[in-house]
Order: sequence, then structure tokens, then C-alpha cells
Amino acid sequence: MDLLRHLRYFVTVAEERHFGRAAERLHMAQPPLSQQIRRLEAEVGVELFVRTTRRVDLTAAGSAYLARARAILAEVDDAADEARRVAAGAVGHLAIGCVGSATYSLLPALSRRLAEELPGIDFAFRGEMLVADQVEALRAGAIDLALLRPPVDDAALAVTVLREERLVVAVPVGHRLAARKQVRVADLATADLIVHSAGRRSAMYDVVRGLFAEAGVTPRIRHEVGETSTLVTLVAGGLGVAVVPEPVGALTLDGVAYRPLVRPARSVELAVAHRAERTEPHLHRTLAVLQDLIRVSG
Repeated sequence: MDLLRHLRYFVTVAEERHFGRAAERLHMAQPPLSQQIRRLEAEVGVELFVRTTRRVDLTAAGSAYLARARAILAEVDDAADEARRVAAGAVGHLAIGCVGSATYSLLPALSRRLAEELPGIDFAFRGEMLVADQVEALRAGAIDLALLRPPVDDAALAVTVLREERLVVAVPVGHRLAARKQVRVADLATADLIVHSAGRRSAMYDVVRGLFAEAGVTPRIRHEVGETSTLVTLVAGGLGVAVVPEPVGALTLDGVAYRPLVRPARSVELAVAHRAERTEPHLHRTLAVLQDLIRVSG
């Protein structure tokens, strides 16, 4: 720190060309300033100033030293500013993974809010991720935050429930159920069903199977898909119906209608997860923006 202080003293004297004025700028007495400059010259091994009774001029060596000193001080100031920004959570990199319904219903608004409120953070987004894939990506550090569906059986992850989402039925527009205001699970007993893939460990697959089991209905599963967009596309094509979280309705396609399930119908939770040991300020500022968005949007 002595060297940095000496550099600041040197630059101030070089700019003022006068020890008295430089001392005033530095809020110190002139004799100590002169002593510090002499000490700096001794350390460097050359004279940096030519002193007269009226002014102080730089030597050729002093002019060269001034350019380097200014660059060093600028770098130090930039480093300090960046450290403060990091500590405040204003800069950093963050990758966010989303389940299918959040990809369409929440991600557009979230990405806008993050760009507005945290412009110094570099965000990356991965949509249409199944929960098992999100958990693996969190463990591996491939993503930093996950918008997913509990339960998550991993003590290394911190999971916070954001909201409850009702289940609805996506049906082709020409389907007999499209004329209903609401649908019972029993009404789906004879319908071809499109579900998220069991083989890819989809959380929604277990939810749908549980829903049918509770109603005592055997589902007629005709298609299993990996992505929510594919599921809704197949519904639009008339290949079957699907039970999905209500926010999937944000994915509007011609030929698809959404009908609520008769209450009491099961809802599903949307949660945010991250590795429990992560304490970076920019991650927690992002969490705060996300939670505020959920609170405002309901």
C-alpha cells in the first residue's frame, strides 16, 4: 500500500507542478509530501522531478514514470470497483434451467426483469429441462439455478417452493371434451393420453399416474414425449389429450384448448433450486428478482 500511496502522491505533484498545491489536494503538509517523493525517487533510482523555487517539472524519466503510474492506478481503481460490484451482486455469470411449463410461462418475463434490474450479470437459459436432468446439471455446475418440480431428494440442494399450479387438460379443439367447461379425471378414461416420458424420469409422468390412480381410472397412454412443446403439438394434431400445469396454456397453438380439472384436483408445485453452499451475492439477487416476479404475477 505504501507504493500505491507514493504513486498517488507522485501523480498529484506531477499534475500540479507544485508541492504546496499538491499537498493541499492531498490534505497533508508539504514537508511530508516532499519526503515521500524523495523516498520514491530513491526506490526507483532516478530523479523524477526538477525542482526550482517556483515550480516543479518532470524529468524525462519522470514523464515516462507518470504514464505507467497513471495506468497502474487506473487498474487498481478498476479492480476495486469490480470487487465492490461483485460484492453487491451486480456482476457475474448465471445459468438458469427451466422445466417445460416455466420455459413458456415464466422465462420470457423473468429474462426481461433480469436484463432490466441486473444488467451486469451474464445470464444463460436452458429451457425444456426435466427435473432429473436439472438436478444432475446443478450437481455438475452446468446450471446455477433450476426452476423445477419437487420433490427433489438431494440434501446438497436448497429448494424453495415458489407457487402452486393447478392442473388442466389440453384437448384438441374438435375433441368431445373441448365442449366442456371443466373435465373430470373419469372423463379421460376412454381418451388417448399423451404424457411426459417415464423413461426420462419426468416429474409430470408420476403426477399424472398418481392422479389417475387416486380416481381409480386406468390411463390409456398412447404417446410419451420428452418436451412440453412436443406434447402440446401432438395434442394440436389430434393425437390425444394431456394433463399439464395451467401455465402451459402460455404455449398457444392453433387447435388446442385448455380445460380445468374438476376440483378437488391435484396441483403441482413450482420451485427454485440451487446448490446449498452457493452464497454468491449475484445468485441471491437473482433469486430475489425471481421471487418478486412470482409475487407480482401471482
